[in-house]
Amino acid sequence: MEKKRLDIVCMGMALVDSIIKGFDPEPVSASGFCAQSGSLNVGGEAVNEAVSAARLGMKTGIVCSLGEDGAADMILSQLQKDGVDTEGVLRSAEHPTPVTTMFVNSDGTRKSITNASHKYNFHPEEHISAFTCSRALILGSLFRAPFNDPKIIYSVVTEAKKAGQIVVADTKLPNFVKLSLSDIADSLPFVDFITPNEDEAKYYSGKTEPEEMADVFLSYGVRNVVIKLGAKGCFFKNAKTSFFLPAFPIDAADATGAGDCFVAGLTSEVLRILSEEGEDSLDILESRYRDILLFATACGAICTTKIGAITALQDRSQVSAFLKG
Repeated sequence: MEKKRLDIVCMGMALVDSIIKGFDPEPVSASGFCAQSGSLNVGGEAVNEAVSAARLGMKTGIVCSLGEDGAADMILSQLQKDGVDTEGVLRSAEHPTPVTTMFVNSDGTRKSITNASHKYNFHPEEHISAFTCSRALILGSLFRAPFNDPKIIYSVVTEAKKAGQIVVADTKLPNFVKLSLSDIADSLPFVDFITPNEDEAKYYSGKTEPEEMADVFLSYGVRNVVIKLGAKGCFFKNAKTSFFLPAFPIDAADATGAGDCFVAGLTSEVLRILSEEGEDSLDILESRYRDILLFATACGAICTTKIGAITALQDRSQVSAFLKG
């Protein structure tokens, strides 16, 4: 097994979430409204996954774009606090760090407001050494910037495979640029794991049942498909096996970042098992996928217990204790 400097590099969006919980739509004055709480939290798929994986014991790095502003300073401070390697952070005074406003409902579900700063397509493929230095690469948000450009996606995944990396692609519904699976068909065979949630899987596959959704992704050459089903759990399928795994019953405070923690947990557990077995081939994992996804599901569940994407999940021992009940 080739020795890499890092275990995981997470690539994609870094931002600050302005989270408003318990918003009351009835005005209290001509221009004033009330809410239960408001907080600022670092976020973005790449940040959430990098911090979560680091807390799970992985040597983790990040490739993202930040502005020269206070929001960027806040993000960098959190990354450094959690020991995330920030050599791959690209900064530019021309592009502000994205800030997302999120309205969280009492059941933990939420709606978000993005803006033009979220659509900046930085070019990670121009910084190959920043992401090929790890055993696994997580594309934080396939179909969102910078992964809403087929050429960028193809360049990144092919370089990752040349470097012998495991490629994990999380997905998002499109916002500023709309792509289909056929638009990135040449890149999908290089993806080892793809992890859409149920709405994303429906949108991109055109199907309504998890097994049929997974079959569409598999038909494009993706090796393993994990469909995150929220409170219903998740569904896994590859060429050899398929199964549902139920969710843990839990009172959710905020679902922000739960999917990112799930992906970090999945990738971390895959690497942990491969290291334990002294192998670099995913073939040995066929009998272990249920355990891997149980661990990932626990990470996602823990995330929902507090406000903010990286507030609740702290370390591997916490997940182990959660699994023991």
